[in-house]
Amino acid sequence: MSRICFVCEKRPQVGNLVSHANNKVKRWVYPNVHKFAFKLTCGDISKVHRANVCTKCVKAGKVQKVL
Repeated sequence: MSRICFVCEKRPQVGNLVSHANNKVKRWVYPNVHKFAFKLTCGDISKVHRANVCTKCVKAGKVQKVL
């Protein structure tokens, strides 16, 4: 399962975990994406999609859940 948001294309980011001794270890930060059926609210066509969407897009009202 890809961890990419369908709406805003948010994807995993890589960074460094830095200790007090300044040792650096690679770490991944994953977006909070969930798979569900939804309608896009920004477009004129109300087509039902099924994809991964991050929770920030759901809270912002960019998508509307289909029950």
